[in-house]
Amino acid sequence: MASSGAGRPNYSRRFFWFALAIVLAVVLYSFGWHYASGRLVDEVNATVAGVNRDGRRASCENAEARGYPFRIGVFCRSVMFEDGRNGIGFRARQFRSAAQIYAPKHIIGELDGPATLQVPGLNALDLTWSSLQASVRLASPLPERMSMESRDLVVRLDEPGDLSPLLGQAEGFQLHMRPAGADLDLAVRFSSLLLDAELVGATTLPPLEGLMDVSLAGWAEPIEDRRSLRGRSGTIRNITLSTPEGAGVTITGPVAIDEAGLVDAELSVTVREPQALASILAELMPESRSEIELAMTGLSAMGDTPTLPLRIDGGEVRLGFLSLGSISPL
Repeated sequence: MASSGAGRPNYSRRFFWFALAIVLAVVLYSFGWHYASGRLVDEVNATVAGVNRDGRRASCENAEARGYPFRIGVFCRSVMFEDGRNGIGFRARQFRSAAQIYAPKHIIGELDGPATLQVPGLNALDLTWSSLQASVRLASPLPERMSMESRDLVVRLDEPGDLSPLLGQAEGFQLHMRPAGADLDLAVRFSSLLLDAELVGATTLPPLEGLMDVSLAGWAEPIEDRRSLRGRSGTIRNITLSTPEGAGVTITGPVAIDEAGLVDAELSVTVREPQALASILAELMPESRSEIELAMTGLSAMGDTPTLPLRIDGGEVRLGFLSLGSISPL
């Protein structure tokens, strides 16, 4: 008579091999993660070392990889970049980045303030914010998309003292950039922007909302000198500046800069709530109050949102039939 246990699967043995497979997978995954994190830190350190030449300095203090088990990213206690030849400098506190293991080319970064920024032609600036995050989708030769967003951004002059002079602050600030064929799309948006009264020469300037959406022709291709605008062109899809009450200006149209630095443009300027805008401009330029009020009164006769052509020919600016002066070569 056959034994009653004959032919039964051995569940204990199967469970053992299954558990062993899981343990081996975890061990191999952990080994792979730590190997990749080591390579990542080595690459960051090598990149930083490569920047430190020809009058430039950079650092990612105490670089280390974090995010195990499902993320991987670089953490720096502080970051710094200086280019003495071009007068550029930036310092900030802790930097954190992370990418999901299954999407390593989509990187999220976060930077802690305060920070110090130095650019040519300006005094050093102190920057603070409640949050500053960035996102990039890596691709070749340029990233597929880059975005940055900050909250409660405050800009001050970097001067000795307990509280440096305030230049401006914005509740929200966003920057987005992406290549579109050979062109480069650039968009900037800010909300509740307040500028220092002494900076703009006004005491009652309201908070401003702003949007800039432009396309820069050929900027996704290699350019010998990106600092020069000469010989470049682009299209202003939308540049808007407005107040919470609705008064504001919108500009659209193509712009070009010739090899001599002279600007040529065929723009459309749309004014919203001309009388309210006149009050703001008169506060900014009190010496031209009568001219501003006269011009805005004429625009009001065309409706609440009149549109006028703004032409710039060789740097000479004309609004309709009026000559507004000239723009110096860039």
